[in-house]
Amino acid sequence: MQAPSVGGVRLPKGSGETIRLPRGASLTDFAEKIDANPASLVQVLFHLGEMVTATQSVSDDILELLGGEMNYNVQVVSPEEEDRELLETFDITYGEDSGEEEDLQVRPPVVTIMGHVDHGKTRLLDTIRKTKVRESEAGGITQHIGAYQIETELDGNPRLITFIDTPGHEAFTAMRARGANSTDIAVIVVAADDGVMPQTVEAINHAQAAKAPIVVAINKIDKEGANPDKIRQQLTEYGLVAEEYGGDTMFVEISARQNINIDGLLEAILLTADAALDLRANPDMEAQGVAIEAHLDRGRGPVATVLVQRGTLRVGDSVVAGDAYGRVRRMVDEHNVDVTEALPSRPVQVIGFTSVPGAGDTFLVVDEDRVARQIAERRSARTRNALNASRRKRVSLEDLDSALKETNSLNLIIKGDNSGTVEALEASLLQLDVGDEVELNVVHRGVGGVTESDIDLATASDAIVLGFNVRAQGKATERATREGVDVRYYTVIYQAIDEIEQALKGMLKPEYEEVELGRAEVREVFKSSKIGTIAGCLVMSGEIRRNARARLLRDGTVVAENLPISSLRRFKDDVVEVREGYECGLTLGSYGDIKVDDVIETYEQREKPRA
Repeated sequence: MQAPSVGGVRLPKGSGETIRLPRGASLTDFAEKIDANPASLVQVLFHLGEMVTATQSVSDDILELLGGEMNYNVQVVSPEEEDRELLETFDITYGEDSGEEEDLQVRPPVVTIMGHVDHGKTRLLDTIRKTKVRESEAGGITQHIGAYQIETELDGNPRLITFIDTPGHEAFTAMRARGANSTDIAVIVVAADDGVMPQTVEAINHAQAAKAPIVVAINKIDKEGANPDKIRQQLTEYGLVAEEYGGDTMFVEISARQNINIDGLLEAILLTADAALDLRANPDMEAQGVAIEAHLDRGRGPVATVLVQRGTLRVGDSVVAGDAYGRVRRMVDEHNVDVTEALPSRPVQVIGFTSVPGAGDTFLVVDEDRVARQIAERRSARTRNALNASRRKRVSLEDLDSALKETNSLNLIIKGDNSGTVEALEASLLQLDVGDEVELNVVHRGVGGVTESDIDLATASDAIVLGFNVRAQGKATERATREGVDVRYYTVIYQAIDEIEQALKGMLKPEYEEVELGRAEVREVFKSSKIGTIAGCLVMSGEIRRNARARLLRDGTVVAENLPISSLRRFKDDVVEVREGYECGLTLGSYGDIKVDDVIETYEQREKPRA
């Protein structure tokens, strides 16, 4: 088989075999797989219209393009598959209970409260666990994920239920979806006086995508205008048919404010769990689960709220969550009481990570700190490569010129009090649509206060720093003032999104529209050796201004465009403008092809306000 050639570059020949590459791989990684020279691959891509260095992370499309040219089937490994392969190298299996059938023990159900803004989700949780968190939330919007375990009774037997509180604002869709994926049962809260709203439908979709059984809590039945039957009717459109209508979804009428029928809701949750789910886990294996939320605490360092899904988490265990690792130095429950071990379905706050995990990262216990560090470092490198590949814009030889031109871009550094909020704010900002002329770049995001290093990065990248529920630390404010860095602080996500959108609109290149000023008809033409061609005109409409732009029309056809009204006179006097009904003499710069009965139309370009 003859080795293929592109642009005179001889390629290593392939025979259709599959090459597996991680997302964000470089040409050097590709070359190692096929025993080729990376420089030749750089040349090949250059002839294919792509300019890439040998060590640069490249996108999936480029890897597949190159593989196709060389008769290789390039398979880009998904992050989940890559992570599974990474763990297999350390002989770790994630997501499965080890041991025999008899090792499995019943665990409490994990319940997610979901629904539309202001339908009473947080009030319901407050009522259930008899604590108050809503007053501390800005604008009454829940902006963090929390997890709580409560004890109730069913048929005289004590039972535990774990609740995950997910935020209600639409910007937190990703966090809410993640909550549904780590849950067993979804409770959809619908206000009896309001009905099914867009986020109610969104919550149902998330729960159904996670294949979680749904219990519907019809809240605010004590309010005037409450119509629970209307809610039952509306939800049949989304596949939720009440048991009294012959379906299999439990509907419970409650009032979180008046504490009406809360026990009925808890009973419905347990009955649904017993009927629809086999909730068992092995408590004797090394713990695995998910980090529901994480933040940087001034006194305690990185703190992660984790939900143990299988195994038992103990103080002293070596843990890794995403690209963060550490040793469990301390665990506290939802009441800030120290615990030494956490069984399956138990949410606890873990202190001891060396950095802040991401909300939704899987966590697992490993044998020793060294293994945890190696897994975290490899994950971090993989994430960095994939990010570099996705940020790289594909530039072909044809559009190189336009790519090199200056583009309007707004660079941001986002700091927040916890990782889920930062992630949600970034996702919301990146979804802002203000056209192709302006680009929004998040150069860095992190958890914790605004530091001096953030200000240094903002100075280097000409970025604006957004602080969400955090303030500047140390001398960061002083340095920001000295360097002229714009640092903005927010406590409600709406304000941040609105202000950034306005900033982006302000960076758009101005749009202009043409406004006609006046029209004049040429009645006489004079030739002057000193000035040139002078048009004696009568202003027919509007006004003729000196230094305005003009076009010359002859028999309704534009003869010349973008001419200047360079001089304007009435009799012997120089004037700035001549109004309708008056005569004047004018010159159109050096343009001399003016004839009697021509029409001179003057106009100006005015900036249009952006919508």
